[in-house]
Amino acid sequence: MTDELRISNNRLSALAGGLLSAGCIKFGKFTLKSGLKSPIYIDLRQIITYPKLLVQIADAYLPILQRLTFNRIAGLPYAAIPIATAISLAGNYPMIYPRKEVKTYGTKAEIEGEYHAGETVVVIDDLATTGGSKFEAIEKLTGAGLVVKDVVVLVDRQSGAKESLAQAGYSMHAVLTIGQLLDYWESTGKVEKDKIEATRMFLKQSR
Repeated sequence: MTDELRISNNRLSALAGGLLSAGCIKFGKFTLKSGLKSPIYIDLRQIITYPKLLVQIADAYLPILQRLTFNRIAGLPYAAIPIATAISLAGNYPMIYPRKEVKTYGTKAEIEGEYHAGETVVVIDDLATTGGSKFEAIEKLTGAGLVVKDVVVLVDRQSGAKESLAQAGYSMHAVLTIGQLLDYWESTGKVEKDKIEATRMFLKQSR
């Protein structure tokens, strides 16, 4: 059974409802970083304003992490650092993070936190689209002598990240897929059917 099928109905309900009400997922007309016009926008940085939701999200990562073998988790800047911190507290996992910009003073560290070459780290991120940002982070981590086998995200946009990472030898696991969320919102009437259909069409075309 896949990670996506393991999530319970109660957890799906709590997370799907929480992300929507917190404004982490919006429907409308948005221009993405790629320049594409999208009917949906996912901004998981809003999570930090909702402590209860952040705790629920961290707890939802744990069943996946408990099946993996690793020494530390590595949160990706910036959106995933609060999530990784909450996961670290919930699961008692030591945490590090690769810096986005290299420190030009003091230790000039590229990776913050204590680690040792040869250790295995699981990359924690909020969202997976194409996988580009994951590869940048993995390069920094492996460049420091760390081993990366797995990436765990909250939401998989199902836009090729899982396949791209698999081709490079990494396994990506998702707490939720965008398909699951759309199905839930449609079945509960929390999002208008035309917005659901427009999003499904966009995702199909952009794959």
